[in-house]
Amino acid sequence: MARHRRADHLTRKAKQQNYPARSVFKLEEIDRRLKILRKGQNVLDLGASPGSWTMYASKRTGPGGKVAAVDLNPVSIQLPANVVEITMDVLDADAGGISRRSGIDAFDVVLSDMAPSTTGQKFVDQQRSFDLFMSALELAVLLLKPGGSFVGKIFQSAEMDDARKRIRDLFKKERIIRPRGTRSSSTELFLAGLGRSKPRDG
Repeated sequence: MARHRRADHLTRKAKQQNYPARSVFKLEEIDRRLKILRKGQNVLDLGASPGSWTMYASKRTGPGGKVAAVDLNPVSIQLPANVVEITMDVLDADAGGISRRSGIDAFDVVLSDMAPSTTGQKFVDQQRSFDLFMSALELAVLLLKPGGSFVGKIFQSAEMDDARKRIRDLFKKERIIRPRGTRSSSTELFLAGLGRSKPRDG
């Protein structure tokens, strides 16, 4: 029988601040350290459900900004006015479809907190995480403005070196962050590319 995980202080804090999940504090730390989100930006949030990252990005970009929230599952919370929700499988998504449905041709920031449904098989889960990360990154290649930023979740694995190389090829700076809010049992990291350095067509 699976044990019920007790809510920790970050889960309780998220609920108190009306966020659906504790993951908001990971993005908050990433943003504080990298300073990627600002007023008036257009932001693409891939794997947006249950909506904590979308809500945080919406607050940071303000009424003059816009957030496109993409997920296979609809977000169950009420979203702010500057958010456009797009129900779509990111693995099947294309840049043109996202642009048309969001009304945004190019984004300042692309975020991905996507993680696979884990199987308990280490190498299978690592490969699925890598595939999700690379799918998000390749969408970012097509949709980011010059100078834009990308942040994506990935499980630690041998393939992570390939992900890091791709980041370095596309951006002026690469950063690796393991937020303090990450559970001790988790192998997840966040890879960030700062300053999109090549043309949007890759």
